[in-house]
Amino acid sequence: MPARREDELRAVPAAELAGYLTARSGLPGPRGNLELADAFAAVADRETILRFAHLDDEYLRFCGTEAAGRLVAAEPGDASLVSLLRERAADPLWRVREAAARALQLIGDARPDRLRAIVADWLTDADGYVRRAAVAGICEPRLLADPTTASAAIDACSSATDWIRSLPADRRREPAVRNLRQALGYCWSVAVAASPAAGLAAFDRLRAVDDPDIRWIVSTNLTKARLRRILETETP
Repeated sequence: MPARREDELRAVPAAELAGYLTARSGLPGPRGNLELADAFAAVADRETILRFAHLDDEYLRFCGTEAAGRLVAAEPGDASLVSLLRERAADPLWRVREAAARALQLIGDARPDRLRAIVADWLTDADGYVRRAAVAGICEPRLLADPTTASAAIDACSSATDWIRSLPADRRREPAVRNLRQALGYCWSVAVAASPAAGLAAFDRLRAVDDPDIRWIVSTNLTKARLRRILETETP
């Protein structure tokens, strides 16, 4: 199916591409057409990707943002591309913010070292949405077969969790911080599943923390089957 989608997109005249995508976007609706966006990311040219990433249309902006990840992997020396993704990670549109995380995953597929460097940098950002994109981007199971990236995912979860813990109560109520907390509610389980020994050691330290947001992160991850299976295996 993905290859067929890509072939279909290649056959669409450039002048008709925007209309083709929006007509099949799935929007308005609860779920956008991710398969089509993935196909666009695989075949679109640089000019179209960057043009779409700057459009107001939500789905086209999503497609352009995700596809920009492929450009970063191909052009690691172009800092403007990473800056664009960082801006989109804090975009007012939640789907576009998600596209930034998906873009990081495309980078990780081709250049795991570049992904790790970007994630480490974004985890110093003052915006919780940017940190959220970093954590969600690296905590993708297909990327964590690489042991170095798996270790970086644990570090990312730890860093983001510690940052939330350091914030005063009024900051923790900000939408960006709540969004990051929500991501950590599943990302920890992904990171631990990829590297159980190191992951459980880091996660167990959280279980002793007396903080309402940390307790929520811990309890939410404990509902995930992937983590429960590991705990059942590791517990004597």
